[in-house]
Amino acid sequence: MSFLSHLECPECGRNHTADELHTVCPVCGSPLLARYDLSQAKIRLDRDRFQIRPNTMWRWRELLPVRDEAHIITLAEGGAPLIYTPRLGQQLDVRNLYIKDEGRNPTGTFKARGIGMAVSRAVELGVKGFIIPTAGNAGGALAAYAARAGLPAHVFMPKDAPPSNQNEVKLAGAYLHLVPGLISDAGRESAAMAKDSGLFDVSTLKEPYRLEGKKTMGYEIAFDLRWQLPDVILYPKGGGTGLIGIWKAFDEMEQLGWIDSSRPRMVSVQAAGCAPMVKAFEEGRDRCEFFTGARTQAAGLRVPKPLGDRLILRAIRESNGTAVSVTDDEMIAARALIASTEGLQACLEGSATVAALQKLAASDWVEPGERVVCLNTGTGFKDAI
Repeated sequence: MSFLSHLECPECGRNHTADELHTVCPVCGSPLLARYDLSQAKIRLDRDRFQIRPNTMWRWRELLPVRDEAHIITLAEGGAPLIYTPRLGQQLDVRNLYIKDEGRNPTGTFKARGIGMAVSRAVELGVKGFIIPTAGNAGGALAAYAARAGLPAHVFMPKDAPPSNQNEVKLAGAYLHLVPGLISDAGRESAAMAKDSGLFDVSTLKEPYRLEGKKTMGYEIAFDLRWQLPDVILYPKGGGTGLIGIWKAFDEMEQLGWIDSSRPRMVSVQAAGCAPMVKAFEEGRDRCEFFTGARTQAAGLRVPKPLGDRLILRAIRESNGTAVSVTDDEMIAARALIASTEGLQACLEGSATVAALQKLAASDWVEPGERVVCLNTGTGFKDAI
């Protein structure tokens, strides 16, 4: 079923077997990347045959890590629509504007992709319980997929996380631990429990397979645009797994012969009150520092130091992209603009990409005729604002 070959450290280059549980590279601490036998996949897979399959992320199953489909834990995640938004584009002077609406996923956000994949592969490798620190949505997704798998889950989140996220965790029967502070504080407490409990930690990029679920967004963008990639992709960056995954998908598709070597300019969008990636990008560094005093109403963007900072910055620079911050007020205004022009209820994190696009279009960094994709990472119906 899967062409999964091995795991690779993108920093030190060491390979690891894919058929044992792994967290990060034991040598340098970098996230590990799943690698596939793409030379064989190129021979055996026909990209045009994928259109007849069900429209979920498992459409791409040969290029995903689960070896036996009996281990797939699914709620029909993926297949989120790429919506042409001409009225919004007219307001921004961007004629070919699309929103990929990840709010259509089972748990209301794109976290369903990564968590669904991580849980499925972990179950295949014998895991019997899970633990996660989260800003909110990933915890809700883990609670749902652990319930689907019939396994326990412990979720650590800031005590001021959105009530909707707290409630979905409790409703799905997971153990909710509310922690004073930020996701980094939740991470310290969950790591301590994981060490002593035997629960498997599915933190962002601390295992290899959440990334593989997120990369399916890249496959879908190419598929929906008939294998012609857009000029620009704007991504709201919290942990950044999706941006890394989309970039990885494009590399895989080129090796498969499905697309050419052209790439979109990747834009990392953060909240002005928590913008470690923007600061690192502007200062020309390859790592970001811990962002002190992180504050934003967009809970998913309140990540003061992402583990995958090197991979994110590398993708931005390789694509000739950029990093942009927007204020909460700009996100809220963009959210209203999206709804009033196109009827779409975007989350604040997704609205941040449209606010950033307004700035980039006004400065001519994005030209009117370019094809642009904004990622709306979740439904606005979860937001209390």
